Amino acid sequence: MDTFIGRERELAALNRMLQRVTDGGRSGRPGKAMLIRGRRRVGKSRLVEEFIERSGLPSLFFTASQQSSTQADLRLFVEAAAASDLPGAATLTGQSPRDWDAALRLLVAALPDDRPSVVVLDEMPYLIKNDSGFEGTLQKLFDRELSRKPVLLLCVGSDLAMMERLNDYDRPFHQRGTEMVVPALSPADVADILQLPPADAFDAFLVSGGLPLVLEEWPRGASVFDYLAEVVKDPTSALLVSAERSLAAEFPADAQARLVLGAIGSGERTRILIGREAGDLPPTSLNRSLHLLTAKRVVEAITPLSTRPSKETRYSVADPHLRFWLALLGPYMSEIERGRGDLTLARIQRTWTSWRGRAIEPVVRDALFRMRAAGVPDDTGAVGGYWTRNNDPEIDIVAADREPIAKRITAVGSVKWLENRPFDAHDLAQLVVHRSQLPGADTSTPLIAVARSGVSVDGVQAVGPEDLITAWR
Repeated sequence: MDTFIGRERELAALNRMLQRVTDGGRSGRPGKAMLIRGRRRVGKSRLVEEFIERSGLPSLFFTASQQSSTQADLRLFVEAAAASDLPGAATLTGQSPRDWDAALRLLVAALPDDRPSVVVLDEMPYLIKNDSGFEGTLQKLFDRELSRKPVLLLCVGSDLAMMERLNDYDRPFHQRGTEMVVPALSPADVADILQLPPADAFDAFLVSGGLPLVLEEWPRGASVFDYLAEVVKDPTSALLVSAERSLAAEFPADAQARLVLGAIGSGERTRILIGREAGDLPPTSLNRSLHLLTAKRVVEAITPLSTRPSKETRYSVADPHLRFWLALLGPYMSEIERGRGDLTLARIQRTWTSWRGRAIEPVVRDALFRMRAAGVPDDTGAVGGYWTRNNDPEIDIVAADREPIAKRITAVGSVKWLENRPFDAHDLAQLVVHRSQLPGADTSTPLIAVARSGVSVDGVQAVGPEDLITAWR
């Protein structure tokens, strides 16, 4: 990417917070804090850097390390502050604070009083892990010192669960920071960046997951297989290494969770089959791993959506890029590293249609929920799927007034994401049968057909790639 594309919503939110700092506070406390979270490598740090560059304000950007210790963190923090463009940065040169209380007081003294500044604590969960008292210290210094300065404090982290908990009622920083979630770049962003038509943009999104680093190396206008043909020749490409680095950071010492994640990534969705694929794990070990994976938001646990409760939980990898890597790249890295990426590419080509057909379903559901159009009534509060233990029926799209147990089904649909094959009369007949088997649906429930190659029959609301891409516009 030659320029910074997308993130208008996030940049606008940061600018609003900065304006509140600039305007000051009625209580004489202009300082504000924002808690920013997002999956690894989605561009959180790049977003903040772009914001600081556009603002032109003095700033400190400090990134903690997982491999560090409290004393090392303190040393690196002081070094970063001394090298920053804060007005009082020179006063930190040669300082050796004994704890975070002393280090943050040095920071306060270096901040300007007459204009706003920005302080970034990147990978904040590492600071908390290395020093259990860091949260309380930051809260105390924020209340007593930082909030009295015209400073915007940005606390950034990739551990989604921990970053969410920072604002919990029983945590020191409760209600002191405004929360922001930075998602991966959307399919619409991918279409804009790569200059691809909607259908091809969704293919690129399923492979890249909207990760900026992957999109930076993706040639504009290149199809999925044009790009992959080059990637499999380079073991250091972002597409190949991003997932491995993220997993190493999330689960540095938990090989069992990695096994379970690999089983889910290979296509297993039920608890029994996941445990079997992971090496016949004991139920206790399997449950612990699944709990860890879902708590970290790496895996999603979903249940059928209908007017009846169901215990048929299925598990899926939450991130599209990681889903692709676990299924089609990670297990075959040895081929690529020994120069036989052609074998990997051929395997992807053989399985692409079937893999893509299932991988696109959660993306379609997300788009339909955002659209509130194309046959999805305005009072729809959830879009999911429905299945039984034996997958008879298995319904791609169920729209309802709420989840997990609906009061009313608002639409039922099918996804046919095939090349040169439209949604036809046979597909419609099957969808009508499936609607009759869905608890809460009846003959008046609207039908939706989401198809990559169009719809050739009447009686359904047709939705194509062009319609879906507008959900993110």
